[in-house]
Amino acid sequence: MPHTLPSLPYAFDALEPHIDARTMEIHHGKHHAAYVANLNKALEATGSAGLTELEIVRLLRNLKEVPEAQRTAVRNNGGGHYNHSLFWMSLAPRGGGRPTGPLAKAIETTFGSFEAFQTKFEEAAMGRFGSGWAWLTYGTDGTIAVGSTPNQDNPIIEATGTPLLGLDVWEHAYYLQYQNRRAEYVKAFWSLVDWSEIGRRYATCKA
Repeated sequence: MPHTLPSLPYAFDALEPHIDARTMEIHHGKHHAAYVANLNKALEATGSAGLTELEIVRLLRNLKEVPEAQRTAVRNNGGGHYNHSLFWMSLAPRGGGRPTGPLAKAIETTFGSFEAFQTKFEEAAMGRFGSGWAWLTYGTDGTIAVGSTPNQDNPIIEATGTPLLGLDVWEHAYYLQYQNRRAEYVKAFWSLVDWSEIGRRYATCKA
């Protein structure tokens, strides 16, 4: 079945004042929608029903099976579709705070403290030159790590693990409200993170 644009689990204005309604409307309805449309177009051009029917994670893990003529388009737009779908579900109008349970313990063990993790994550977001994403990843070795990827790449594409939390640092994610002040946007992000959802993803990876 063709890939589809998922509905947001909240209203466009639900994340204000941290992310404004107009940014959400354009980001979801224009940018994410374009990734979905272009992904379906690229998959159709392959002429492979098998590729068209793959769910997005399996598709990104098997990009080598995509014909070279369409591989870059599938990588870029498939990554964009996956990354944004994960991003919307990582945010909540009453988010923020800090993780609890096994995820909190893993963060403290790995980084020393939640605050140290935040600093490292912010450094990844700010250190990504140009467009890309910052990630908290459950690695293939069973540990968690912070990093970043360019463009619409992600840890699945790079075969480093499973994304737990991602922050979009493309300018379209924040420029209407924050202009060139990426650091303010990154700080505001912490007020929106749905740690119960991130903890659920971590538990799924550990299972």
